[in-house]
Amino acid sequence: MILAGGRGTRFWPRSRRRHAKQVLRLFGDRSLIQQTVDRLQPVVKPERIWILTNKYLRAEIIRQLPEVPARQILAEPAQRNTAPIIALGAQILRSIDPEAVMGVFPADHVIGRSGRYRSFLRAAYRAADKGRNMVVLGIQPRWPETGYGYIEFPEDTRPGDLKPVPVLQFREKPDAETARRFLAAGRFYWNAGMFFWRPEVYLDALREFLPQTATLIASLPPFSSRRFFVALEKTFPKCANISVDYAVLEKARGVLGLASNDLAWSDVGSWNAVYELLARDAHGNVARSEAIFHDSQGNYVDAEGKLVALLGIHDLVVVDTQDALLVAERRRAQQVSEIVKILEKKNREDLL
Repeated sequence: MILAGGRGTRFWPRSRRRHAKQVLRLFGDRSLIQQTVDRLQPVVKPERIWILTNKYLRAEIIRQLPEVPARQILAEPAQRNTAPIIALGAQILRSIDPEAVMGVFPADHVIGRSGRYRSFLRAAYRAADKGRNMVVLGIQPRWPETGYGYIEFPEDTRPGDLKPVPVLQFREKPDAETARRFLAAGRFYWNAGMFFWRPEVYLDALREFLPQTATLIASLPPFSSRRFFVALEKTFPKCANISVDYAVLEKARGVLGLASNDLAWSDVGSWNAVYELLARDAHGNVARSEAIFHDSQGNYVDAEGKLVALLGIHDLVVVDTQDALLVAERRRAQQVSEIVKILEKKNREDLL
């Protein structure tokens, strides 16, 4: 199950409602969601892939992924975070294949070492196939990141070992000092948002920890029913707006984890993350289009169709589209979503 319902507001002005981050080609000729499916295909065949997105993106995702059955690309009626939409997927899968083991994956991450990554996926699926295990994948941190949640593993956990171990606890996004302590301790891993379990295991946990939402999802008619989508439109907006981490994983007992290492993983969370992942010139500049950098360092330029010349400019992001231009300090790239909020208040639907 690939979660592809986000708007990618930190990638404005390239990312819009109908062409959000996950369908953008930021690295090569394939979009982020196409690359996600490409990575999974040696483990999960396209006909067993389900994509949960929104009404704005569904048509574009169907166009980009003809190998995935269109009926398995679903649009959520309302954004309700990850706990309810995963429950919807689990409910559908349980009715179709009671023996299924489901993996949950973000649509918009980058993983440089795909072969090594698939070794962890196979190990996670095997662990989730035994008993009633809930399995998560942790990413060995490379710096003291404050923008990710963390998973605490036992002291003697060996990064890169394909044997699952008990997760001690999930930790919220830390402040800078706490993140430095996490990195130094060596047993805290980034929570990459990849989970594995049998559908009924997740649904049982949801009934325990989020019973009202679990009841709403359980009330839906079978996916094969003509009434399914009508009922979904009425029911899904009533579900709680909460992430799977808060709703289930932080409360569940006996969660197992795989502590990965050296996957060259990134959640591509901002324009600065794109800058960090691309090749830079001798002065640290990245040009996605024609550019001249004179006495300028550490800049990212993406302005297809025109020459951009920078003189005496340092550490900026410049992204130009037909109807909007973004110029931002690279260190503040996470705050681009604040521009989108301003546009929403101004009712600038043409720019959203």
